[in-house]
Amino acid sequence: MTTESPVRWTDPERQRLEERVAATEIAWLTLDVDVETLRVEIDNFALIHHQRLGPLYARLDELDALVAEAVAARTGDPEDVRRAAEARRVVDELPDLDTLFDSVRQAQEAAASTPEPEEPVRRVRPGKDAQRLYRELARRAHPDLSTDPAEQQRRSAFIARVNEAYARGAAEELQALDEEWSTAPETAPDPQAPDRGDWLRQRLEWLTGRIGELATEQVRLEGTAMGSLLRLSPQDPDQLLEELAEQLLARAADRRVELERLLGSYPARPRRASADNGRTPSSSQTPSPTASQTASPTASQTQESPPMSVQIPTAPAAAVPADAVLLDVREQDEWDAGHVEGALHIPIGEFVGRIAEVPDAPLYVLCRVGGRSAQVVQYLVGQGREAVNVDGGMFAWEEAGRPMVSSSGADAYVL
Repeated sequence: MTTESPVRWTDPERQRLEERVAATEIAWLTLDVDVETLRVEIDNFALIHHQRLGPLYARLDELDALVAEAVAARTGDPEDVRRAAEARRVVDELPDLDTLFDSVRQAQEAAASTPEPEEPVRRVRPGKDAQRLYRELARRAHPDLSTDPAEQQRRSAFIARVNEAYARGAAEELQALDEEWSTAPETAPDPQAPDRGDWLRQRLEWLTGRIGELATEQVRLEGTAMGSLLRLSPQDPDQLLEELAEQLLARAADRRVELERLLGSYPARPRRASADNGRTPSSSQTPSPTASQTASPTASQTQESPPMSVQIPTAPAAAVPADAVLLDVREQDEWDAGHVEGALHIPIGEFVGRIAEVPDAPLYVLCRVGGRSAQVVQYLVGQGREAVNVDGGMFAWEEAGRPMVSSSGADAYVL
């Protein structure tokens, strides 16, 4: 070997360390994106959940209070009276959802347009550790140490963060900034530099710590109420909300039946909020109180004040006659995926406006699982029409082996 022709030598251990750092950096960046995406998805899902299902939860609370009050009126038992008062208190304390969302939006707009008040200046004397770290960071990261404009800008932004931490006397923040600067890719020594190995070990330790913090945050987010709910159907949260809405409607129907059993008729009392979730029959006209049993109902009347003296006729899917007149009240995408050939399709939100299209014949009404169809049957029976709810909806129809077709000609399925 001569000085004129040096041989480049690579330490195998150093090479493995380089590969570990590169792989760990990819894992950190991937997890960082995943966690931030999960945070956004949960925030969006929570907002839509409260907007769409909040009125239904409020309606269930109202029905629980009515049932508890009916029981208390019957028994006079002090414990039943206490339960009724507690149930009513829950309803009275519920905010009006529209007002609540409006107030939140107004507060956000006001916060965005109003400058934040300046905090009073606090005199802070940084400790010795903070002073030491500040001097070291200023020595290593000062913008004047570089002549490259982009690098000077990066250093200036970093030093601004250092100055903020030092002004608060935050030694822990300065220590974290020191570790960040020491391990930043931009400060990496040359691959052949003697101190490259030490930098790689520091970088690996920093990356491992960040991955641990992100994993902890991911577990926390997934464990929240909205995170746990979203995990049930991460690929189709809208469909999950539909299923939850139908479950809530079914529970509300059960509570109304319980009220009918206790009272014999649905009590007319003031309501604080509509339970319309956008999936019930609607009309542009609101009938007068004296005509509420004969005129076309509004969405809130259909769902909140049905004629409770009328029981909903129900039939299992397997028992529906082959020549029955079927009415499907699902949405267009559900219908396209799979429906009964020859059935009449009117989405529930359009039902009252298209009531003239419904034949004057006994009807078997279908939806996905039976919640929306029960609402339509309840309305039809209240109008003196003959209608039957198909128990379990299209899922039960499919399970019973009854034939289905799709709009595209592909294999039909229940969406």
